[in-house]
Amino acid sequence: MSSARFGATRGCYTRCSRKSQKAREIPVQRDAPTDLAELSLADLEAWIVARGLPRFRARQIFAWVWKRGATSYDEMSDLGRHLRATLAAELPFTTPAIARQDLSEDGTRKLVLAFADRRQIECVYIPDTPSQTFCVSTQVGCAMGCAFCLTGKMGLVRHLTAGEIAAQVRVLARVTGLLDSAFNIVLMGMGEPLHNYDATMKALALLNDPHGLALPPKRVTLSTVGLVPMLDKLAAEPLMPNLAVSLHATTQEQRMAIVPPSGKYGLEAIIDACRRFPLAKRSRITFEYVMLDGVNDTVADARRLVRLLDGIKAKVNLIPLNAAPGIPFDRPSDSRVDAFARVLAERGMTVSVRRSRGRDIRAACGQLIVEGGRAKSAAQALAAAL
Repeated sequence: MSSARFGATRGCYTRCSRKSQKAREIPVQRDAPTDLAELSLADLEAWIVARGLPRFRARQIFAWVWKRGATSYDEMSDLGRHLRATLAAELPFTTPAIARQDLSEDGTRKLVLAFADRRQIECVYIPDTPSQTFCVSTQVGCAMGCAFCLTGKMGLVRHLTAGEIAAQVRVLARVTGLLDSAFNIVLMGMGEPLHNYDATMKALALLNDPHGLALPPKRVTLSTVGLVPMLDKLAAEPLMPNLAVSLHATTQEQRMAIVPPSGKYGLEAIIDACRRFPLAKRSRITFEYVMLDGVNDTVADARRLVRLLDGIKAKVNLIPLNAAPGIPFDRPSDSRVDAFARVLAERGMTVSVRRSRGRDIRAACGQLIVEGGRAKSAAQALAAAL
């Protein structure tokens, strides 16, 4: 994982021949009572005013949640006891529980968070990258099916809500003592963020609110396999995250074998979407490239990559595979990685080789997976309809 700029590791995908069957298989988050953690400041103000309370109370409560990292109304000490009791009775406030923590020898910390429905996800704190970085999940599992990714073995279990996505940040910030410090977020955990578009963008708005964490978009990177319609929609967002595209291949045939949704959105269509994506003057699109030994790591691949990205303000992040049981690929040698990088650099491209963090606790790119996911989820068919 790397630090960058509003940023995920992907999951699994199969086709379904009947549209009616696809519709039945889509995992939908069931309606639930309004939860404080899901409300924007404007929504919270409306809720407060509707109950005859002064509007400023909403700002106080919102700051407790998103600036001070409170996990219960009892912590909101500048609210009267009666008001806190009323809020607890009428407006649920949930925070995911930390089911497990793992600490890597390099300082990386992985948290397994459990939600009210007992579903679990993983999020990661990566220190000194050189910034402090939180890697956040957007789904329980994933429907994308990247062949090198453990998350894909789960299939797509369900989408996360905006509050559940943003809650990972407040939990991580509280656990690491960074509530009052600057940090970056990469949406590179479990799930494809553009597959859960509305919740992802609402979560970023919650985190950006100046009465809370006030996280600027330049500190958030959204990583995607390249769902073209959603890329075009993202291009029109007022809060523009930094963009990272998980490319991993230089030909359509090669990419279909590595990233199954390529059958829906081909390599050429993704590159065209990147060419029309608006960028600030000094911004670039990061192209992530997981290197698989003997598959996509040749000098010829490197030369094709240079031609493919010609004319795009791009930087390439090479990621030697983080091998794991169940992944049918090997990590290339350092000499092959260096030769690939040298071809890009000699042709004037900005290139970096990612130093994987947290590999000893399976917190590195492509290694996030929680127990209980199905090897082949029926919900994976949703990806074919995108």
